Amino acid sequence: MANKEVLIKTAKFSIGQIVQHRKHPFRGVIFDVDPIFSNSDEWINAIPEKNRPSRDQPFYHLFAENAETTYIAYVSEQNLLIDQTGEPVSHPQVGHFFHNKIENGQYIVRHYHAN
Repeated sequence: MANKEVLIKTAKFSIGQIVQHRKHPFRGVIFDVDPIFSNSDEWINAIPEKNRPSRDQPFYHLFAENAETTYIAYVSEQNLLIDQTGEPVSHPQVGHFFHNKIENGQYIVRHYHAN
């Protein structure tokens, strides 16, 4: 059996953490992490080549908000910063996944038990 190189990815941000986009005016809370790009070719190719992030980095699913609306965002690690506002995220799905409490810039994950 041939040796295989194992590449271990470590995400910079974690589930529940509140982040903001580096270039665009939105922020959100992370609810899932992909260790490498896991969306469609159409999605990434829609981004202009000069702005297109590398696929070989973590990508984050966010409950996002901007001044007008809330939505789900998929963002590369290179385009995220820790949010410094200390404000909660007003996305309607936040309460389904997280407790209504922020500690050190991070929501606490709700744990559900199946009966």
